[in-house]
Parts: sequence; C-alpha cells; structure tokens
Amino acid sequence: MIAGRYTLDREIGRGGMGAVWLGRDEVLGRAVALKRIGMAPGASGPDLARAEREARLAARLNHPHVVAVFDLVTEDERQWLVMEYVENVTLAQLVRDDGALSPDQAAPLLVQAADALAAAHAAGIVHRDVKPSNILVTRHGQVKLSDFGIARAEADASLTQTGLVTGSPAYLAPEVAAGGPATDASDVWSLGATLYHALAGRPPYDVGQNLMGALYRIVHEDPPRLEDAGWLAPVLAATMTREPADRWSMARVRDFLQSGPAGAGAQPAATAGAADPTGTQVLSAPIPTADTTYGTTAAPAAPVSPAPTPSPAATRRRRGAWVPWVAGLALLLVLGAVGWTVLGGGDDPKDPAAKSSADNPSGGASSTAQQPDRPTADGMETFIRDYLATVTTDPQAAFAMLTPSFQTASGGIDGYRGFWDTIRSANVTSISTADPGTLTIGYSVEYTRTDGSTAQDDVTLQLVYQDGDYRIDGEA
Repeated sequence: MIAGRYTLDREIGRGGMGAVWLGRDEVLGRAVALKRIGMAPGASGPDLARAEREARLAARLNHPHVVAVFDLVTEDERQWLVMEYVENVTLAQLVRDDGALSPDQAAPLLVQAADALAAAHAAGIVHRDVKPSNILVTRHGQVKLSDFGIARAEADASLTQTGLVTGSPAYLAPEVAAGGPATDASDVWSLGATLYHALAGRPPYDVGQNLMGALYRIVHEDPPRLEDAGWLAPVLAATMTREPADRWSMARVRDFLQSGPAGAGAQPAATAGAADPTGTQVLSAPIPTADTTYGTTAAPAAPVSPAPTPSPAATRRRRGAWVPWVAGLALLLVLGAVGWTVLGGGDDPKDPAAKSSADNPSGGASSTAQQPDRPTADGMETFIRDYLATVTTDPQAAFAMLTPSFQTASGGIDGYRGFWDTIRSANVTSISTADPGTLTIGYSVEYTRTDGSTAQDDVTLQLVYQDGDYRIDGEA
C-alpha cells in the first residue's frame, strides 16, 4: 500500500527515470499508473524536482490529450507520481509492430498530440521531448501526450544542469542541437520529426553510436523529405524547416491536420517565412477522439478554441538564426553527450517595432539624448527598469519595446495585456547579469498583482540593439 491509499499490481513500463506500475486507488476505486521516481546517472538522490515539475505542469494543462497527474506521494523514502492509467501502445511501438502509417492513418493521431501541444504553448509550456515513445495510443485511437518531466514553464531555471542536455537526438530541432534553448518552435520541429517517423517507419535521423555526427547533420544538412508523404507533405515541410521563425505555429499544424486531405489542398503553400502570426484558431469540428480508454474514462475533446494566452515571461523566443555549430559543438562536448540518455529516457532507437514617440519618454525605447553606438551593461539595466516601470502604467507603450516577432509570440496586444493587466507593479530586486556581448540580461523581479498578492520570478531576456535603442526579443 502506497501512502495508505494506492495498491500496486504489476510493473507495466520502465524508462530512463524510473519504473511505472499498474495500481489501484482504493479510495476512489479506479486504476492508476504509479511512476516510481528513480535517479539520473550521477545523481545523489531521486529526481524529485523533475517529478514535481511534471505533476505541476500536467495539472496546469488539464487537457483531454495529456496524461493526467493525480498525486505525488512519498512512501518509505521513495517518491511516486500517481497518474491516469491509459492502456496503450506508444506510437513508436505501433509503428514498430505494424509498419509505417499512411497519411490518413497518421493524421488523426498526430492532430491530437498537436492539440495538446498547442494548449501547452498557449499556457507558456514547452514540452522539449516530443517523440513517438511519448505519444500513447489506445486501441480506440485516443492519444495521450506523456512525460512533461523535462518541460519548461515561465522562468524555470532549475531544469538544465551541467552535464545534461535535454531532448531525444533523432527528434531534436537544429537550434537546440546547436546548443540553443528550446522554444515552442522546437516542439513544432519535434512533432514534425515524429510525423516523419510515423510515415516512414523510422526516425528522420539515424543516431546509432555516432551522436555527434547526427547532431552535425541536423544542424547543417537540409531536413530529410519523404516522397510518399501525400497530402501531409506541406506540414512536414512547414515543421521540419531549419529556421524556427519559418515554422508554422503548433495551432496551425493542428488545424492543417484536422482539415484532412480536402482542406489541405486549400492551405497556403509551406514556404520560408510561412510562420503563422495569428496563434491559435477556432476549429469548426472537434478533434477526433475516443469516448473511453481502458482503465479510465476520457472526456471527449470539445471544439478547439484559443487557449489562455501566456505571459511574456512564459513566451519562448522564435529565433531567426542559431548559435553557430562550432559554439554548439563546443557546448555539447563540455556538457557531455551522455546526458541524452538521462533526460531523453533512452527508449527511442516554442521590421523594428515603432519607437516610442517623443511625447512618451517613459517608453524607454528612444530618447532625445544621444545614445551610445554600442550596447552597455548600464544601458541594458536602465532599459529593463524603464520597461517594468512602463508596462504596468502604459502597456501599449511597453508593447512597442518588444520586437515584432516577440509581439506575435506574446499573443498580440490583447494577449500581452491579458497578463499585464493583472499586475499592479513589477520591481527589479536584483540584476544577476547584463552582458552587452550576448545582449542577455538576467534579473529577479517581484510582482504585485491587482488583488494584492505577490510573486517572485527569475527572468533572463534576450535583447536586440539598433540605432541606440534596445528591444526585447524573447526569453533566453
């Protein structure tokens, strides 16, 4: 008996971070899955922080295509994550057992995963490890996205540790393979790579024993293409494209898959620069889903509508260029390639903005005073303090202090205000770094909400500098 409530039946799975057991909640009388939290190689104790993160983020989503997390308990100094039990095969197992899927077979499965990821992105969550073995499929065709253990929300700086690189190599976006941070756009690439696997019957990249060679190919070579992708060829081209800014949003991917072969013919061609600027869209029909799953009853998916808009601090930067391969390779060599099996689980072979006008100097983006011809640490700090002082009194002026791409990623002015209108004040409590070379600035901030409550956050932002003006280009 675990925590006086859960009984164990049998082990039903095992991954890089622990074993999963079928159990029963004796209080509510239902089957549950219990994941025993194990230790990462080289760690001194179980990765409880990862379990807590997975529980917190999965609970925050509450989505019909995300495996629900019910509880996190401790028994005899062992930690257990209590989850929804879904009798399933993974997409990886399905393809391994039955072979490659046709476009008409793959689309109804991948659209459910895309719907879950679109909701995650709208909530400010990047999954970071989208791959076939994390997509669970019931015999009724119901899909559940699992393993948010390495997902990242808002300014969660606790995840990345020296020696650990997140994600699974064969499905990794080029900018992440080059040493950059994961974003919404990185998840889009990974879902495209997963779709590739489903259609081809194999991963898009053969990693084998040559990890560094695979990473080099991901970063430098053109993405692989399938000649027989059928009507799904445009979505493969729009997801597995090297520039993050050129990828479709996850919401657009979902809508394309939902439209089916007839609707796909009416879609715009997937070309460079085709990133969707509008974010989530309303669908006219529900996502395909089963009414029930083994061991649990799954709520039917309602028509998809725009999900809650993320705060700017939770929005991921869509970068137009990657860290050069040489820098990325050096980083990976320093961190240690062995980290792939740690967090990847080892189970598979997201024009400049108009300047603030002269009659609004509080905007911080321009000034009648002469500006230095290069960024400075003092200038960066002053900009951030001015920005936080402006955003709670004049969000429109503060919105002009973002680059166009980050304005789009923040949900436009309405999505941006959706967060900041709940904040009465935002005060910098400390500056941890202000690097003019990389134009990154890290700081701690205390928010006071309109209801009087407070919250603290650690934020690292990426800035750009042009003609004496700073802009916020995303979260580093």
